[in-house]
Amino acid sequence: MDTVEAIRNEVLEEIEKYKNESEDYYDFWEEHIKYVVSEALALADEYDADKEIVELGALLHDIALIKKLGERKDHHINGEILAKEILMRNGYVGEKSEQVLACVRNHRSSKNASSIEEICVCDADILAHFDNIPMIFSNIIRQSSANLGGVRKGLKESFEKDYNDLSEKTKIAFSDRYQLICEIVIGK
Repeated sequence: MDTVEAIRNEVLEEIEKYKNESEDYYDFWEEHIKYVVSEALALADEYDADKEIVELGALLHDIALIKKLGERKDHHINGEILAKEILMRNGYVGEKSEQVLACVRNHRSSKNASSIEEICVCDADILAHFDNIPMIFSNIIRQSSANLGGVRKGLKESFEKDYNDLSEKTKIAFSDRYQLICEIVIGK
């Protein structure tokens, strides 16, 4: 079994544990990670990035949330620590390992990215929100007490923040899709 497959299996096992222990049976793979991996690999093709680094970064970017380590606001920091342990356990060390860790550490915004691989993971994490709009609806409804005005405002703010966090190149490529999503979901 290759390293990417072994790490994917380890992440899937951790997701299964999380799902079985959570009150709402939240499935990180089905609701988020699979979209991030798919978008990241597509961006890696488009931007000529190292696909192995990108895929590992996408698989591991939310590992601290999956393993419930620390607070959400620090999951990129704690995720880097966990990702390093996972990479080392799987014999993935050296420069490529450091690049994967940078993808995890800097995945929260493309403004923090210093490599094309980091941009792929950052942008994919954001694009995944648009791939799974029901997940965003669920989060906003919980935050707004199901008030329609609050839901619309929350979606608009969430979409704008995500769009503005994209790298300029991805923002341009995604612009038409973003406008269409906003018109359909939020209204005019």
